[in-house]
Amino acid sequence: MVRGAGDLATGVAHRLYRSGFPVVMTEIAWPTVIRRPVAFAEAVFDECHEVEGITARLAAGLPEARAILAGGEIPVLIDPRSEVAIQLEPAVVVDAIIAKSNTGTRITDAPLVIGLGPGFTAGVDVHAVVETNRGHDLGRVILRGGAEPDTGTPGLVAGYGRERLIKAPADGVFEAVAVIGSLVEAGETLGMVGGCPVTAPIGGALRGLIRDGVTVRRGQKMGDVDPRHRVEFCYTISDKARAIAGGVLEAVLMLGRISPLR
Repeated sequence: MVRGAGDLATGVAHRLYRSGFPVVMTEIAWPTVIRRPVAFAEAVFDECHEVEGITARLAAGLPEARAILAGGEIPVLIDPRSEVAIQLEPAVVVDAIIAKSNTGTRITDAPLVIGLGPGFTAGVDVHAVVETNRGHDLGRVILRGGAEPDTGTPGLVAGYGRERLIKAPADGVFEAVAVIGSLVEAGETLGMVGGCPVTAPIGGALRGLIRDGVTVRRGQKMGDVDPRHRVEFCYTISDKARAIAGGVLEAVLMLGRISPLR
């Protein structure tokens, strides 16, 4: 079971599924995912969503989730506290919410519990932590202690860090006019929130943008621009997600003492 279905969680689920493990994911009713083309959270809105050849499908409950698993796809349950999905008695629970804190995952939730990023302590609330901070240790499996603290600064892409982030200018409902994958110029209007324009901070490929109709708060991250102008990067799992997924797979094989079931 993977808690969360954003882009990093999707990278993990994708790697585990391709390695032969059945996967179920949980999400909230209104995901605020940014990199939507590569996030299985989109199934919450569209009933199903495909990422690099693998399909996730929204499940209304446990019977439907089991049917989706039997059909070779990944079920996504609207189950914020994972109270329904835990009834499937997963061998492994991966907390991939990336909340920078533990929102309720316990070491007793499954035979193997893995937390991604800061907020978890290996041996206390999870069995293992996977480092999510860019750098030398990205994807490292931590068996004692926790990950590096949240720096609050995004990793550099072509020399741009915080400058490439799109932030909400006000509280309100986002009305989009741009679409992910577009090549945008600095200052170009991407949508509106509360009567205020949402503009591109730099030029490049619009790699992520929150879904039209989602309510945001002022200062909330709601998108990012990739200064490399590579449109194809908008539709494939990122290097960061793949590295983290590799760490999760390593932890499963090292600590889980289980083999793929498919």
